[in-house]
Amino acid sequence: MDSSPSWFASYPSDVPTQIDPDALGTINDVLRKTVAEFGARPAYSNFGKTLSFAELDALSRRFAAYLSYELELKKGDRVAIMLPNCLQYPVALFGALRAGLVVVNVNPMYTARELAHQIHDSGAKALIVVDNFGATVEAAGVAKQLTGVITTALGDLFDPPKRALFNFALKYVKRMVPDYRIEGAVRLRDALAAGARREWNDVHVESGDLAFLQYTGGTTGLSKGAMLTHRNMVANLQQVSAWFGARIRPGQEIIVTALPLYHVFALTCNCLLFLNAGGHSVLITNPRDMPGFVKELRKTPFTAITGVNTLFSGLLNTPGFDRVDFSQLRMCFGGGTAVQRAVAERWKQVTGKALVEGYGLTESSPVAVVNPIVEHMEFSGAIGVPLPSTLACVMNDAGERLPVGEAGELCLQGPQVMKGYWRQPEETARTIDRDGWLHTGDIARIDERGFIFLVDRKKDMILVSGFNVYPNEVEDVMAAMPGIRESAAVGVPSEKSGEAVKLVVVRSDPALTAEQIKAYARANLTGYKVPHVIEFRDELPKSNVGKILRRELRGG
Repeated sequence: MDSSPSWFASYPSDVPTQIDPDALGTINDVLRKTVAEFGARPAYSNFGKTLSFAELDALSRRFAAYLSYELELKKGDRVAIMLPNCLQYPVALFGALRAGLVVVNVNPMYTARELAHQIHDSGAKALIVVDNFGATVEAAGVAKQLTGVITTALGDLFDPPKRALFNFALKYVKRMVPDYRIEGAVRLRDALAAGARREWNDVHVESGDLAFLQYTGGTTGLSKGAMLTHRNMVANLQQVSAWFGARIRPGQEIIVTALPLYHVFALTCNCLLFLNAGGHSVLITNPRDMPGFVKELRKTPFTAITGVNTLFSGLLNTPGFDRVDFSQLRMCFGGGTAVQRAVAERWKQVTGKALVEGYGLTESSPVAVVNPIVEHMEFSGAIGVPLPSTLACVMNDAGERLPVGEAGELCLQGPQVMKGYWRQPEETARTIDRDGWLHTGDIARIDERGFIFLVDRKKDMILVSGFNVYPNEVEDVMAAMPGIRESAAVGVPSEKSGEAVKLVVVRSDPALTAEQIKAYARANLTGYKVPHVIEFRDELPKSNVGKILRRELRGG
């Protein structure tokens, strides 16, 4: 590693420059330590039901025993988990890992085609799915290639009579559970009962063993499985933990988990980080129901929350959010996509707490860069500086490192960087070069203090008459315009300039006109960056974690 990267001088005094990625062992070691230290404390809550760490330990043991003894899965086999944020998710997750298996996280909103690709590509041998999405599994036709399918109703880990009432209401009153039939499927409660009849000792795993096949991409073609080892994940947990330092109080934190745990951001920053600290995670199953989400927030004096820009913006625009009790809130962590200045400043105004913006990607487990946490934090537009034991640089297309201040592709090194893509050596070689640099596909610049400023995604850049236009900049400026709730900038073909900027707008003021938007843009942006085409929509297409899907807006 470089002897003294420029960003070390920007570190808070209590943050080390290096971590020992092997100090905590495996994810299973972290779980065992937490159960021993915080067994009686609450671990996960959902719809008013709470599991303690001791209960999580018992249930995940039973699930591990079922997978190993009843399904006869062997160390290294893959298990697909197709669950939203619910109590079954951590039970399935830690059960699979304790059995020495590799977790394949599946977005429950996948189409049958996407699910079939992921099951086939990963070679998964078992799948656990919530009933709401059982029809997708049936339509995908994957059951015949699996050793076992475990199904569960959303309320299956609640106590009676709430369990029966909740599941009945979901299926027959709200009609949120379509009928489906999967030959040979086993109910989760039956699987847990079978596992409880077995003696269980965790399968021995090494830190270099795979923990996850975390699929990434998919908007530009078939998704790829990033191979994340126990060491990758635990190293990133330690890096983020070192960054927050004493702000994370063992056994005292309550973290709002609205981002899906099957996504790597929440997986590391909510699930693993706060597991290690004995924290209590409040699971929000459907954060798109913003009024319901705000109602849940008003019940619990939470101390931490993670989110993406669209989630923070959605909360700020939901009636009642400004009446939530923020007196215990101490940590607000934003990532996944660029946090906009207008959103960050309004968040601080409403909650009294600054949004700490970070950056990462699936291939880096995911966190690589975070803003220093200091008193009186203000939004700077930077994504931060590299975490302990992480190196960063920017390169041009020839693979040459660029000097301070010049924009190029952001490249990363560190113990959190993936092993590679599952069964795709060519893709791995394209992404991780011979010197070990992970090429992120993001355009960035690094200033003299080591702060990194994200300019945009390489593939999202718009070329107007030879000038680079970065959608993030246009969106950031337009987010401050009264009457705009959110917007997205994309490139569209133009005979005159090659490409032109199109802005897709969701209005908070129905009277707002395209001409008013263009006038505001002309006053705040250079001419070639001003949107030529304005389109109004009721909502923007988004990924499962709230990233705006620009590709769908281009129509390509």
